[in-house]
Amino acid sequence: MAQRRAIISVWDKTGIVELARALAEAEYEILSTSKTAAAIRDAGIPVTEIADYTGSPEILGGRVKTLHPKIAGGILTTRKDDTVEPIDIVVCNLYAFEDGLARGATQDELVELIDIGGVTLLRAAAKNHAFVTVVPDPKHYPAIIAELGKTDSINAETRKKLAAEAFAITSRYDTAIAGYLKSVTK
Repeated sequence: MAQRRAIISVWDKTGIVELARALAEAEYEILSTSKTAAAIRDAGIPVTEIADYTGSPEILGGRVKTLHPKIAGGILTTRKDDTVEPIDIVVCNLYAFEDGLARGATQDELVELIDIGGVTLLRAAAKNHAFVTVVPDPKHYPAIIAELGKTDSINAETRKKLAAEAFAITSRYDTAIAGYLKSVTK
């Protein structure tokens, strides 16, 4: 069997160690962004930083971490091109833009809470749900862990339901950002 891969890139790290452990036990190679990788590594779980996997360091103070052809191609491949290393699971939740709004963050702080790479990961994985499982919220971790424990994989119906939720999340996220920008525009 080909090496299975999971990307974990999360703002909210609730439950991430338990999910990473289940993925490792199911023999997924875990790729992760730096802060998430540190949390996984600190728990003694093998993890490869995305920068090491792609050969491209994070840039612009962390603004660009996952926007790379090796990542996008791995998520979007339909498994017909054997030159692309597939990515099978994408675990991602977005920067807390709405929480920033609620606490009265400054405009500069809010701009930094606009997630670009995370939205890209979610949309790409959801688009390719025939092959990729997208996990857009920690509330799904227990079900994913349970399904992995039974079959070492995620079934098509679960992938489709999670894809729909990922698109709903990115839609709400973009709507919140658009609403904020409209509210500060004269």
